[in-house]
This record gives sequence, structure tokens and C-alpha cells, in this order.
Amino acid sequence: MAAIIHTPETYAKAWIPFLDRERTIAKPGYSRWMIPPAALCVHLCIGQAYAFSVFNLPMTKLLGVTESAPGDWKLTELGWIFSIAMLFLGISSAVFGRWVEEGGPRKAMFTAAICWASGFLISALGVHLHTLWLIYLGYGVIGGCALGIGYISPVSTLMKWFPDRPGMATGMAIMGFGGGALIASPLSVWLMSKFHTTTDVGVFNTFIVLGCVYFCFMMFGAFIVRVPAENWKPKGFVPAAATGKKLVTRNHVFVYDAIKTPQFWLVWTVLFLNTTAGIGVLGQASAMSQEMFPGHITPIAAAGLVGLMSLFNMGGRFSWATLSDFIGRKNTYFVFMCLGFALYVTVPYAGSSGNVVLFVFCFLIIVSMYGGGFSTVPAYLRDLFGTRYVGAIHGILLTAWSAAGVAGPVLINYIREYNVTHGVPKAEAYNTTMYIMAGLFIVGFICNACVKAVNAKYHMAGGHHQPDSAADEELAATPSSANA
Repeated sequence: MAAIIHTPETYAKAWIPFLDRERTIAKPGYSRWMIPPAALCVHLCIGQAYAFSVFNLPMTKLLGVTESAPGDWKLTELGWIFSIAMLFLGISSAVFGRWVEEGGPRKAMFTAAICWASGFLISALGVHLHTLWLIYLGYGVIGGCALGIGYISPVSTLMKWFPDRPGMATGMAIMGFGGGALIASPLSVWLMSKFHTTTDVGVFNTFIVLGCVYFCFMMFGAFIVRVPAENWKPKGFVPAAATGKKLVTRNHVFVYDAIKTPQFWLVWTVLFLNTTAGIGVLGQASAMSQEMFPGHITPIAAAGLVGLMSLFNMGGRFSWATLSDFIGRKNTYFVFMCLGFALYVTVPYAGSSGNVVLFVFCFLIIVSMYGGGFSTVPAYLRDLFGTRYVGAIHGILLTAWSAAGVAGPVLINYIREYNVTHGVPKAEAYNTTMYIMAGLFIVGFICNACVKAVNAKYHMAGGHHQPDSAADEELAATPSSANA
């Protein structure tokens, strides 16, 4: 018998098919409750992005170790790392959304794991060489691509497995992104303390460990994820009953046809406005609370508020999305807009009256709706455009997140600075911004009210996209374009 020679090529041929969508089709008896843990393996890891700020101060002392030395980086320079990552989250989710949908969740989760781990390792090299552009490239660009691909990769899969509870399903996964910082923050601080020496702040080794640990967890998620067989339905589920509601369709809309509809841009605007209002508060909660309540909220108390807000951000992603299964996605966003308006109008009153409890209550509910907006919108898109390309459509929609990531902090910071410069006391410097945020919710309410069922002319005939180009015709001829 001839000996079998194992070469890199033979391993590649054996490994690559393992990533194909066809290899992830679940066999009879597979439990759909394995999918939320698979999604959490990815989202809990990439949710570390919300905790990246714990590295900022240590990285200003890479040379001086105990304090900043000549040649050390400034906080303003390091702040761009997170901004670049958020920018590429939106870009990658939009650009690769269709590939994620057609290639299947395992291939996407595997790619996200490679990019996320590589991002940390390249950043570690940047720390070691004290070369900032390597960290911009590693964590910002490559890590940002991992954020975008990893964020959307399990979404449509979850909704296919849970057609009876799509909001709850996506809420379970996206909750992990909001809660990832609760694990990453103390873990990162602990690792840096273990690796800290008289000549090293510990960031280099911490990046390497995190990259390796996150890779293992994300690969486990990629290994156990499955897609349901065609025409699979959970026991006792009646599709006609679920789609008997307004806006909920049994048809499918091709990704590039979806972005031609007014519904897509109305939902984009609603998500943008909800996220703009929430992300501005989330990013400046510590400073804002201390300036609005000087002498009452200390730096330690402000840090506790930020931690509490993280819990509500995480919990809101699950609770609001689950509620949307019962009251509908459109009604859930109506609640966000009405309640958000009332809370933002209340914040200046809480500040002027010195009511700390009311102020904290308003912020916690606002942040819960910020998280809930992210977890509810995939199911909203599924109701409007069907499940076939919902992952790709969701990917493009996340550009609203990137835009809000710029608009929210700008509204908070620049209006505050303008007010302070013109003699407004710091305790009142945020009032104008709060009223502007309340106004955004009025616009969001109107946009949400305008969302109607998608015109039938955009539906895929027989569940298939009608090709309008040679490339699309070739795609439609492949098994992956079949109605899933």
C-alpha cells in the first residue's frame, strides 16, 4: 500500500470543506439550544472592545512604566484605536455581510476568530516595538473587521433556528457583546498586574494571552454552530400564525433590493437616532455625573455608575428584544422613542434639583434602550425582509452604528465645551444636549411610524433573487442562493 504523504495542501483540502455551509447543516436530533452558546462564544469575546479603555493609561507609560516619559504616547493618540475599530466594524459588516450570509456562520466565525486573535498579536508587536501604527492596524483595522464579521455572523442563523422567538434569540447573543466588557475589564487588569515588572507595564504579554484565549473560545463556537435543514420548523410552530401580524412577511428580499426600499432607510435612521442618544451618554457618563452633581458623585461613585450602566446595557439587549416578540418590533421602538424623550427631558430637572436617584434611574433606562435597540433591530429586519439575506442587510444597517459613534460624542462634547466657554456652569452645560437628544427621539418616532410592509415588487420570486447581472445569475444558480 502506498504511503499517504500529508502536505499543507492535503490538510487545507480537508480543513476548508469543514468550513462550508453545507457541512454545517444540522442532522436530525440536533438541539437548537446549542446555537445561543455558539453565538455567545463569539460575542463575549469581541465585546472586549467596550473594555479597551483599560489599556489607555498603561500604554501612556510604556517607556516610563511608573509615569509618562518623553516619547510615550498621549491619550489623544490612543483614543483613535477604538474609533478606528468602530469605523471598521461598520465598514466590514456592510462589505462582507452578503459573504457572511452565503458562506454560512462557521466560515464567518472562523474568519472573525483569525482576525480578532491576529489583531491582538499585531498590537502586541506594536507595543513591543513602540510603533503606534501597528496597533492602529492590528486592533483598529483587523480587529475592527473581526468585530463587524463576528457581530453579524450568528444573527440570521439564530433567527432561522428560532422563528417563534427571533427577538429573544438575537437578544441572547447580542447580550454577550454588551456584557463582554464585564469579563474583559477585570481580566485585563488582572493580567497586566501579573505581568507588571519594574521595566514593563504588562500590556505586551496581556495582548498575547487575550489573543490566544479569545481565539480558542471563538473557534469552539465555530465548531458547534449549525444551520437548520431546509424547511425545518420547531415542533408545534405554525408559520402562518407568526406571519399573520402586520409587517411580518413570509417572503424574502435580496440584500441589494432591500437597500432600495424606504423601509430600510427609515429603520437605519431610527437605529442611528437611538444609538446617537445612547452612545453619547454611555461614553461620557462618568464625567457628566461628576460635573452635574459636584460633591455628591465622587470618581469612585461615577465608576460604579459606569459598571451599573454596563449591566443595564447587557440586560436591556435581552429583555427588550424578548419583549418585542410579544408587542412587536415597531411598538418596541415606539416605546424607545416615547420613553427616551421623557427621560432626556427629565435629566436637566434631576440635575437642577440635585436628585441623584432620579438622574441615575434615567441613565440606566436610557442605556438599556441603547442596548435593546441593537438586539431588536435584526428581528425588525427579519420581519420586513425575510430571513434569507437578513444577515447581509443587518451588516449594511450597522453603518448607522458607525455614524452614531461619531455624532453622539460630538453632540455631548462640543456643545458642553461651547456652553462652558460662554460662561454656563458645568452643572448646567449638558442641558442643551439633553433637549437636543429628546428632539432626536421625536424624529425617530416619526420615522418609525412611517415604516410599512415592503412592496411586493421587491420580493424574491419563488424565494430566489431575479438576477439582473451575469454575476447575480451565476450566484442564483448555486445551491447557496436557495431559500433557507
